[in-house]
Amino acid sequence: MAKVAVVFHSGYGHTLRMAQSVADGAGAELVAIDAEGNVSEAGWNTLNAADAIIMGSPTYMGTVSWQFKKFADATSKPWFSQAWKDKVFAGFTNSATMNGDKLSTLHYLFTLGMQHGGIWVGTGMMPSNSKAAQRNDINFVGSSSGAMAQSPSDSSPAEMLPGDLETARLFGKRVAEVAVKFRG
Repeated sequence: MAKVAVVFHSGYGHTLRMAQSVADGAGAELVAIDAEGNVSEAGWNTLNAADAIIMGSPTYMGTVSWQFKKFADATSKPWFSQAWKDKVFAGFTNSATMNGDKLSTLHYLFTLGMQHGGIWVGTGMMPSNSKAAQRNDINFVGSSSGAMAQSPSDSSPAEMLPGDLETARLFGKRVAEVAVKFRG
């Protein structure tokens, strides 16, 4: 079994719910980025020991939250020593609108993983895009590069759609399975 860490920032709780679903699927340990953009020492140890790092942030103004960006900048220490080279990386995001420029956030996460010399894993899921598709179907948002969810701006985290959370869970499961293959 691969060691998987899910590092994330959540502003209003929606990304936390998504992170929990990803972690459930991956059998992963959660590493929260706090409201000030910091990760605990134990969190850094978890990330350093992980075979796979799944990163999550809400999409704010077309990219990651400032708290996630502060964390990303702090990863320059493992970057400088190439400590995370050849780890498996993946990412997920949530925004209030169906598009919401979430792909821009996933590109940011992808770039961060690639700067660390990592191996990126996408969803591996077909989009739910037939006429019979329902909003609660798996991968209804239709992302290949990472898991995406949509939560209306006036919804609570408890109102997140089960289809988006199941997409996140299946995504976490896939990342963990790929990480096992790369452990050698």
